Amino acid sequence: MDTARLESILREAGLKATRGRVAVLETLTARPHADAETVFRALGPVLPGTSIQNVHNVLGDLTAAGLVRRIEPAGSAALYERRIGDNHHHVVCTGCGAVADVDCVVGHAPCLHPSDAGGFEISTAEVTFWGLCPSCQERTALAQ
Repeated sequence: MDTARLESILREAGLKATRGRVAVLETLTARPHADAETVFRALGPVLPGTSIQNVHNVLGDLTAAGLVRRIEPAGSAALYERRIGDNHHHVVCTGCGAVADVDCVVGHAPCLHPSDAGGFEISTAEVTFWGLCPSCQERTALAQ
Protein backbone atom coordinates (compact mmCIF):
# COMPACT_ATOMS: atom_id res chain seq x y z
CA MET A 1 0.00 0.00 0.00
CA ASP A 2 1.44 3.36 -0.91
CA THR A 3 2.33 6.08 1.57
CA ALA A 4 -0.39 8.49 0.37
CA ARG A 5 -3.07 5.86 1.00
CA LEU A 6 -1.73 5.12 4.49
CA GLU A 7 -1.67 8.84 5.28
CA SER A 8 -5.28 9.07 4.15
CA ILE A 9 -6.26 6.09 6.33
CA LEU A 10 -4.64 7.74 9.34
CA ARG A 11 -6.39 11.08 8.74
CA GLU A 12 -9.76 9.34 8.22
CA ALA A 13 -9.24 7.72 11.64
CA GLY A 14 -8.63 11.14 13.20
CA LEU A 15 -4.87 10.71 13.58
CA LYS A 16 -2.05 12.87 12.29
CA ALA A 17 -0.20 11.17 9.45
CA THR A 18 3.27 11.20 11.01
CA ARG A 19 6.27 9.41 9.51
CA GLY A 20 6.32 7.07 12.50
CA ARG A 21 2.67 6.04 12.15
CA VAL A 22 3.02 5.50 8.41
CA ALA A 23 6.19 3.47 8.93
CA VAL A 24 4.54 1.27 11.57
CA LEU A 25 1.57 0.60 9.27
CA GLU A 26 3.97 -0.27 6.45
CA THR A 27 5.89 -2.61 8.75
CA LEU A 28 2.72 -4.38 9.89
CA THR A 29 1.61 -4.76 6.28
CA ALA A 30 4.87 -6.57 5.51
CA ARG A 31 5.05 -8.42 8.86
CA PRO A 32 1.62 -9.42 10.19
CA HIS A 33 1.56 -10.71 13.77
CA ALA A 34 4.64 -8.67 14.73
CA ASP A 35 5.44 -7.71 18.29
CA ALA A 36 6.65 -4.23 19.25
CA GLU A 37 10.31 -5.31 19.30
CA THR A 38 10.06 -6.65 15.73
CA VAL A 39 8.44 -3.42 14.58
CA PHE A 40 11.14 -1.41 16.38
CA ARG A 41 13.95 -3.37 14.69
CA ALA A 42 12.30 -2.96 11.28
CA LEU A 43 12.01 0.80 11.77
CA GLY A 44 15.70 1.25 12.59
CA PRO A 45 16.85 1.84 9.00
CA VAL A 46 13.76 3.90 8.14
CA LEU A 47 13.51 6.03 11.28
CA PRO A 48 16.91 6.10 12.97
CA GLY A 49 16.69 7.44 16.49
CA THR A 50 13.17 6.18 17.16
CA SER A 51 12.67 4.52 20.54
CA ILE A 52 10.91 1.36 21.60
CA GLN A 53 8.65 3.56 23.74
CA ASN A 54 7.67 5.55 20.65
CA VAL A 55 6.81 2.29 18.87
CA HIS A 56 4.63 1.21 21.81
CA ASN A 57 2.91 4.61 21.78
CA VAL A 58 2.22 4.43 18.03
CA LEU A 59 0.94 0.85 18.30
CA GLY A 60 -1.36 1.96 21.12
CA ASP A 61 -2.66 4.89 19.07
CA LEU A 62 -3.26 2.71 16.01
CA THR A 63 -5.00 0.05 18.10
CA ALA A 64 -7.23 2.63 19.83
CA ALA A 65 -8.14 4.09 16.42
CA GLY A 66 -9.11 0.64 15.14
CA LEU A 67 -6.41 0.56 12.47
CA VAL A 68 -4.56 -2.43 13.91
CA ARG A 69 -5.61 -5.38 16.02
CA ARG A 70 -3.71 -6.49 19.11
CA ILE A 71 -3.70 -10.18 19.96
CA GLU A 72 -2.11 -11.82 22.97
CA PRO A 73 -1.54 -15.55 22.56
CA ALA A 74 -0.65 -17.21 25.88
CA GLY A 75 3.08 -17.11 26.52
CA SER A 76 3.71 -14.49 23.82
CA ALA A 77 4.25 -10.77 23.75
CA ALA A 78 1.35 -8.78 22.33
CA LEU A 79 1.22 -9.11 18.55
CA TYR A 80 -0.19 -6.60 16.09
CA GLU A 81 -1.77 -7.01 12.68
CA ARG A 82 -3.44 -4.86 10.04
CA ARG A 83 -6.19 -7.39 9.28
CA ILE A 84 -9.15 -5.92 11.17
CA GLY A 85 -12.91 -5.98 11.16
CA ASP A 86 -13.54 -9.58 10.17
CA ASN A 87 -13.22 -11.35 13.55
CA HIS A 88 -10.82 -13.96 12.18
CA HIS A 89 -8.94 -16.25 14.53
CA HIS A 90 -5.36 -17.48 14.88
CA VAL A 91 -3.36 -20.67 14.98
CA VAL A 92 -0.12 -20.69 16.98
CA CYS A 93 2.65 -23.24 16.61
CA THR A 94 3.55 -24.83 19.94
CA GLY A 95 7.02 -25.56 18.59
CA CYS A 96 8.32 -22.32 17.09
CA GLY A 97 5.60 -19.79 17.97
CA ALA A 98 4.63 -19.01 14.36
CA VAL A 99 1.19 -17.38 14.07
CA ALA A 100 -1.20 -17.62 11.13
CA ASP A 101 -4.72 -16.40 10.43
CA VAL A 102 -7.72 -18.73 10.47
CA ASP A 103 -10.89 -17.47 8.87
CA CYS A 104 -14.04 -17.31 10.97
CA VAL A 105 -15.15 -20.81 11.87
CA VAL A 106 -18.77 -20.30 10.77
CA GLY A 107 -18.28 -17.48 8.28
CA HIS A 108 -19.70 -14.50 10.16
CA ALA A 109 -18.84 -12.53 13.28
CA PRO A 110 -18.73 -13.26 16.12
CA CYS A 111 -18.22 -16.88 14.93
CA LEU A 112 -19.21 -18.43 18.25
CA HIS A 113 -22.29 -17.98 20.36
CA PRO A 114 -22.10 -18.65 24.10
CA SER A 115 -24.84 -20.70 25.71
CA ASP A 116 -25.42 -17.85 28.19
CA ALA A 117 -23.93 -14.42 27.60
CA GLY A 118 -25.17 -13.08 30.93
CA GLY A 119 -26.90 -10.16 29.27
CA PHE A 120 -23.85 -9.13 27.24
CA GLU A 121 -24.24 -8.29 23.58
CA ILE A 122 -21.39 -10.25 22.00
CA SER A 123 -19.47 -8.51 19.21
CA THR A 124 -16.21 -10.46 19.07
CA ALA A 125 -15.02 -13.95 19.87
CA GLU A 126 -11.31 -14.72 20.11
CA VAL A 127 -10.28 -18.26 19.37
CA THR A 128 -6.70 -19.44 19.34
CA PHE A 129 -5.90 -22.82 17.90
CA TRP A 130 -2.63 -24.45 19.02
CA GLY A 131 -0.62 -27.08 17.16
CA LEU A 132 2.54 -27.74 15.17
CA CYS A 133 3.23 -25.84 11.96
CA PRO A 134 4.35 -27.82 8.88
CA SER A 135 8.05 -26.99 9.49
CA CYS A 136 7.93 -28.18 13.11
CA GLN A 137 6.00 -31.31 12.07
CA GLU A 138 8.75 -32.08 9.58
CA ARG A 139 11.50 -31.49 12.16
CA THR A 140 9.68 -33.73 14.64
CA ALA A 141 9.27 -36.49 12.06
CA LEU A 142 12.97 -36.29 11.10
CA ALA A 143 14.03 -36.47 14.74
CA GLN A 144 12.16 -39.73 15.31
